[in-house]
This record gives sequence, C-alpha cells and structure tokens, in this order.
Amino acid sequence: MNSPAPALRNDDGAPPDLRQWLRQLAATDRLAVARSGVSLIDELAAISKKLENASAVVFPSPGGHAIPVVANLFIDRRSVADSMAVPVGQLLARFQNAVRRPLPWIEVKDAPVQEQVHREIDLLKLLPIPKHNEHDSGPYITAALLIARNPKTGIQNVSIHRCQISGADRIGVLLLPRHTRHYFGMAEREGLPLEIALVIGVHPALILASQAIAALDEDEMHIAGALLGRPVEMVKCLTNEVRVPAHAEIVLEGRILPRLREPEGPFGEFPQYYGDRADREVIRIDALTRRRHAIFHTIVGGGMEHLVLGEIPREATLLEHLQRSFPSVRDVRLTRGGTCRYHLAVQIEKTSEGEPKNIIMGAFAGHYDVKQVVVVDADVDIDDPNEIEWAVATRFQADRDLVIIRGAQGSKLDPSSDNGISAKMGLDATKPVATGPLEFKRIHVKGIEAVDLATALQQEPLEALSRIIAD
Repeated sequence: MNSPAPALRNDDGAPPDLRQWLRQLAATDRLAVARSGVSLIDELAAISKKLENASAVVFPSPGGHAIPVVANLFIDRRSVADSMAVPVGQLLARFQNAVRRPLPWIEVKDAPVQEQVHREIDLLKLLPIPKHNEHDSGPYITAALLIARNPKTGIQNVSIHRCQISGADRIGVLLLPRHTRHYFGMAEREGLPLEIALVIGVHPALILASQAIAALDEDEMHIAGALLGRPVEMVKCLTNEVRVPAHAEIVLEGRILPRLREPEGPFGEFPQYYGDRADREVIRIDALTRRRHAIFHTIVGGGMEHLVLGEIPREATLLEHLQRSFPSVRDVRLTRGGTCRYHLAVQIEKTSEGEPKNIIMGAFAGHYDVKQVVVVDADVDIDDPNEIEWAVATRFQADRDLVIIRGAQGSKLDPSSDNGISAKMGLDATKPVATGPLEFKRIHVKGIEAVDLATALQQEPLEALSRIIAD
C-alpha cells in the first residue's frame, strides 16, 4: 500500500484557499497579470488560451468589473502536484490515500465568504462572467463547485457543471447522469426544488476532489480535507441548508427548479467540440455572498485547465479500481489526445497470458467515459504517446489482441456516439510472458547514460568544421 504523502504546508496557520495558491504561483513565476479592462467577451478567454501551457493569469477590472478574474490554475501535472505539496511521482498515490481515508469537514459559524451579501440578484452586474468559445450561447460560469444535498439524508455531493447565464437570477445547467441529477430526481418526484450552492474561487484541492469518481452519498469535501491534510471549514448558507467552504471567494445560493426545462447551450466542451443546445434544468439564485475583494475563477471550456482538472482524479480512481483486482497494474494515464477522458493507457508487470484483456474489461467498468484502453508493459513510458504507439506497432496484432464491445454506455459529449451509446476498444500491446533472450528485447546503446554533452561536444562548431574540412 502506498504511504500517505505529507500534509500541505501552511506556515501562517491560515486555511488553504485560492489566495494562498495565487501567492505561491506568483512567487514561483507562474502567474501572469493581464492589462486592465480586458473584454469578458472572447478576449479574456483568448489570452487565457494563449497562456494555457505556460502560466496562470489574473485579469484586473475585466469588462470594467471591480472583481478580477483568474484562469489557468492547472496547466500541467506539476501544478496539480505543487498545489498539494507533493512530488509529481506521488500525485496519484496522494489522491488514492485521500479517497481511502477521507477527512470529514467541520462546520463554522463565521466565514470570509459571507462578508458581503447581495439579495437583489443580477448576475452579470454582480460578477465578471466571461464568454469563452466562439459559438458559446453566452457567458458561462465554468469553475463553480455545485454542492447539493440528498433530500432525504442531507449528505452532500460536490461536482462541476457548465452553467449558462439565462437571466438576471437564472442559470441553465447541464446535469449528466451522476449524483446531482440523482438528488434532483428525488426532489422533483416530490414536486420540490433541490437546494444547491455554486461555489466559485477555492483552493485547487477542493476543485480536484470534486472530480473524484466517488460513490453516491460520499461527500467529496471529505476527500478534499484529506488532500489538504486538515478538515475543510464549511459554513451554512444564508437561504438554504447547504454547507459551503468558508474560505471560498463567492457563493451563489439557489435552487434547481422542479418540472421546468429551458434552452441551454451550445458550449465548447472537453472533446474540443460544442455541446448541443437542448432544454435543460434551471437554477434560480436567491442570494450571493462573497469575500471583500473577491476573485472570480473561470475555466476556458475545452482548454488545458479543463483537461487537467478531469485527468488526475479520474486516473487515481481508475488506478485504485484496477489495482484492487489486478496487482500487476503499475500506473495509468488518460491521454491528452483522448481528451483526458476517453483514452486510457495502463502500464503492467505482466505475469500471465490473457491478463491484459481482463484489465481492459475492468477499465471499461471503472468509468463509462473510457472508450479505448491500451495495455503496455512496464518498459513503456505511458507519459510518452510515441512510446505507446511504438508498443502498439510492435507488440499488437489486431486478430489476436483486439477487444471490441458494442452498444455500451459512453459519454453523451462524444459526438461520434449515438446519444451516449458507444463502442469500446481495447488493445493488448504487451509482449508474451515467455520470450527468447533477444526476442522483444529493446535495443540499447551501451554507455549512453554516462555521456556528458557539455564535455563531449566542441563549443565552436564553425571553427571545428573549418579545421576538419581544411585537413
């Protein structure tokens, strides 16, 4: 079993929050500051997209709003690991341990997020909400934790949904077939609204925890506490029973209205296509609370932050799921080319023939989004797509090593699916257990590890070339 990673460092004793993480990014040259007054329509997203592989970015006074916007909190695996103060190599282990040993949150009476209260709601006047991709239907809240309570037990669920601004106090929301939709179905069958809160601007660990593939009635804020190494402080909303992170920047308190659907979409999604327009659930906002000098976090739909955010929690959950049945599984990666959702690479220490096909089927059971699985040996670097392709090219035969499953549940956001009904493909790209001494042995140049290019190469190639040619 993996040992727990060290708790998040916090020298001043303050609870970890978005502000603390932004200070850390600034101190390590990973935070850019845009010019003041950038437009919320397209321009803010365009600048964020340009910087998505380089740094986080803060936008002062966007569109003339007093509240700044921050984007690109997650640019790669290192930024995710740093936010939890663990080495990159321990990232999935840290998440696995948090899921195994969650740390319940604690309730507090006073909270920075309730320093200012607005009960007259006009969302576009109160908040700097951007429009992201070209054909999005308008401004969207994209980085809010949607916290809902089980109507019967009060247990909370935390997730992220795309939220279209449909009116001064109305939001169209896409609810996929997961826990929030289940809770809403319970309330709607009784003709009741579902009390919820949208939480904007939290420490990265809380955002990551929201993406864990947890069981129904498993509160993701308990996982967040374990990631942080201390319980998350939560406070009761002013207009409903939902508890929200006390050190968040902004909270929208509201209800998902029963027996009402309104048009939502299109919206640029993680597969790099637009999610369609359809009649979907509607949230009515009753109150807005926030910190003084609040910060608004946005995620550009389909951008790198969107991909990375879904990548790490899903990898950790899938790794935990597979290792329970297959001790030979060493590591997993959801590949960038597979939108960090659909294509999974699994690295194993193969011990018996047929095992990779069982692992493939186990991976499909781990999450319905997984559409393609490639199983490779331990000598293949699953962080390198060229290595994975090489393994398929040299260790895979389609008539022997291909697994195809027809008519399975997949992602409704995959435009090639039939309303979410999808085929699944698995590739066993492992070598046989028993091989000859040089069969499937990778070539290697002896001594390459000891080469020091600084001493092995001449410093002035033009002069050296002149001498060689002259000779």
